[in-house]
Amino acid sequence: MASVLVVEDDQFVRSALIRHLTDASHTVRSVGTALEALREVAHFSFDVVILDLGLPDLDGAEALKMLRGITDVPVIIATARDDETEIVRLLNDGADDYLTKPFSVEHLSARMAAVLRRSRAAGDAPTSPVIRVGGLAIDPLRRQAELDGVRLDLTRREFDLLAFLAGRPGVVVARRELLAEVWQQSYGDDQTIDVHLSWLRRKLGETAARPRYLHTLRGVGVKLEPPRTEPPTTVPPL
Repeated sequence: MASVLVVEDDQFVRSALIRHLTDASHTVRSVGTALEALREVAHFSFDVVILDLGLPDLDGAEALKMLRGITDVPVIIATARDDETEIVRLLNDGADDYLTKPFSVEHLSARMAAVLRRSRAAGDAPTSPVIRVGGLAIDPLRRQAELDGVRLDLTRREFDLLAFLAGRPGVVVARRELLAEVWQQSYGDDQTIDVHLSWLRRKLGETAARPRYLHTLRGVGVKLEPPRTEPPTTVPPL
């Protein structure tokens, strides 16, 4: 069964979705605003997000773009809007599927099952062997990373960023390339990258002022390389 985040401000619809998904043995969390949804995906791991567009604090289309900046969890849009141009735009912006209200619970279940099958099939695809850079060990197949033998608790996007940079040790990667390869976006806000680098540095036990693995070259890009060995301390003769 799946872990589902329901983002819906209509309490009646929200309760109905929660009841149906819980009856189907899914684990469900629910919120009523875009800001709450962003907090949820930043702190919890979900298999799928069901996102309404008519949210009180931010239009769901904008919320989708922001979600795509921090996670690649499958997103199913659920809304009363049925404009074909908007549907195409949302799918191009990163939505995995689209449901027009009203819809039956059977229809929702079928769409969820299809999205989860695609997501899990992509996750099962073979990848490269373990990547090692200094004390870092990154396993793309299991999506696990360790630092000096200690497991790192990374979000999906943090792992993708670390794995991409570690696969190019010592190479300066431009921010535009990071957006294209890690975020799958042709353009975006540099602040998104800066925030994720800050979170990643914290988990690697370093800071921007005192980097060990992650080095930012202002106006150029970012590189990951093993820590430099400190020169031995010279003890003056007695």
